Parts: sequence; C-alpha cells; structure tokens
Amino acid sequence: MLVCMASNQQTRPDIGELAKDSVTGHIGVVMGEIGGRVQMRPVRGGKEWDALPSNVVAPSAREELSARLAARNGNSQVPL
Repeated sequence: MLVCMASNQQTRPDIGELAKDSVTGHIGVVMGEIGGRVQMRPVRGGKEWDALPSNVVAPSAREELSARLAARNGNSQVPL
C-alpha cells in the first residue's frame, strides 16, 4: 500500500514495505514513524535507523529486485 503525500503528490511506502532512504541510498523495511521520523530496518534485519519522511521514497523496480536478491543470497556488498 502506498500513501499519498499531500504536499507534492508523491507516494511513500507504508509500514512493512521496502523503501529507500534517499540521503544514504540504503533500502530497508519501513517499521513505523515516531517523533516525525520514519524508522527503517535493513532488509536482512539489524539495527534500525531514522529518516526524515521527505527522504523516504519508493525504490525503483531495479533497486527493489536487487535488495531482495541480495537479502536472499546473503550478499553483504549491497547497501541495504
């Protein structure tokens, strides 16, 4: 499910979906939103990080596929 952002009509991934932190370039799973920040966790698990909602975007199809394949293959070279 994608949530519309009123200010610029872009979409942002919802809780449980893959998202990209456009500042770091990392792709992770949206875990929630607390204190005006989106909490994200690496696809393979690990420590969550916070991102500003305006920096959380849907990954491209290529980025999403790459993240899912890297997680499945255990490839640690791809920033997730």
